[in-house]
Amino acid sequence: MVLPAALPSPLVPVSDPELARAGVELRLKRDDLIDPRVSGNKWRKLVPNLKAALDGGHTRLLTFGGAWSHHVHAVAAAAAACGVASVGVIRGDELADAPRNWSLAEAERNGMELAFTDRRAYRDTLRTLDDPATRRRLERRWGRAYVLPEGGSNALAAHGTAALVAELPGLGPRDLVCCPVGTGGTLAGIAAALPAGARAWGVAVLKGAAGYLEDEVTRLHRSGWGRTFPNWHISHTHHAGGYARLPAALTAFARAFEERHGLAVEPRYVAKMLHCIYDTAPALPRGTRVTAVITGRPHQPAIA
Repeated sequence: MVLPAALPSPLVPVSDPELARAGVELRLKRDDLIDPRVSGNKWRKLVPNLKAALDGGHTRLLTFGGAWSHHVHAVAAAAAACGVASVGVIRGDELADAPRNWSLAEAERNGMELAFTDRRAYRDTLRTLDDPATRRRLERRWGRAYVLPEGGSNALAAHGTAALVAELPGLGPRDLVCCPVGTGGTLAGIAAALPAGARAWGVAVLKGAAGYLEDEVTRLHRSGWGRTFPNWHISHTHHAGGYARLPAALTAFARAFEERHGLAVEPRYVAKMLHCIYDTAPALPRGTRVTAVITGRPHQPAIA
C-alpha cells in the first residue's frame, strides 16, 4: 500500500427526529477518518494514481487547483509521505504575493512548489491537458512529472472510490449513497460499483455546473468501465451560491448539525451535501436509507 489507512472507515448511524418524521434513515460513512494527512475521497482517489506514478518511475507529481483546493493540499501531503516532489499550479496570479491561507501554507510546508497563474491561462491549460503540446510545455517548465487533473478525478481515481461500496454491506433498492460533487470522480466510482437497485446521489458544490458535471461523470464511466450507468443523479440545488460561498443559512445548518450530533462538518462540500439531504428527505420514499459519505475534515483556521 502506498499510503497507510484505517479501513474500512466507520459507518455511523444518525438518530434525528427530523429525518425520523420523514421516514428516512441516515448513516455517515466516515471517510474523513481514513488518514489524518490525506483523508476521505482524496485518499481513495490518490492511492491508485500514486501507485501508477511510482510504478512508472516518477519522482514528481504535478496538479492544479484553486486557493482552497482540498486536492492540492492532499497531493502535497501524499507526495511528502511518499518521498516525491510536488508542484501545484494555482488558479489566480493575484494570489502569488498575498498571505497564504492555511491550506496553501501547509502545502508549502509539505514541500510543494506553488505556481500561480492567471485564470485564462489556467483554463486553457486544463482544457488542453491531454494534448501532447501542453504536456511538452509542462515538462519543459517542471521536468518529467506524473500529471493529475484538477480535483484528481480520472479513471484510476474513480476506480479508487468504487472500493468504498464494498464497505457498505446489505445495499439494496431502498439505498441511496450520497456524496458531494466537485469534479465527479467519487460519484462515478460509487455509481459504477453499486449493486442492482441501489442508487448514487451527488450534490453539486459548484454553481452553474448542471450538465457539465453530468458529462464528467459519464466521461469517467466510459474511460474507466467502457460503459455508462443509469443509477445516479446530481442535485444542483444546494451549491449555496458557489464553491467558496458560505451563506448564513448554510453556516447555521452546519452549526445546528454539530450541536445535535457532535460532529463538526466541512463547509464547502460536506455541509452542502447534508443540507440537501435534510431538505430533500420529506420528498424521499418512506423507508429510504441514505448513506452520506463524509469526504473530508472541517477546514482549519486561516494562517498567514
